[in-house]
Amino acid sequence: MSLQVLMVIHSLPLWFLVFALFLPRIALFVLWLETPLTPFHLHGIVPLVFAILLPRVLVLYLIYMDQGISLWFIIHLVVALMVWGGSGGYGARRRRHREDY
Repeated sequence: MSLQVLMVIHSLPLWFLVFALFLPRIALFVLWLETPLTPFHLHGIVPLVFAILLPRVLVLYLIYMDQGISLWFIIHLVVALMVWGGSGGYGARRRRHREDY
């Protein structure tokens, strides 16, 4: 029986984890400019499409690849669910408000 010690290497900076909670597209763009994302194997057009259309999914993927299911992953998942859940009600309220006039 052998015991292995796994060292978790976090390559995502703390500023990215905090900034991506509020402005994920801008955080992804600055991270792309600042550091190479080669440890995450983000090549081709698919990451670009996700960065434009669903940036929170790409942020969740990056955190999962970097840290696994950690506290930061759970925080970002809760924020993503809150944003996606609340965005549908905004459009309905806006349409209802227009009909009142």
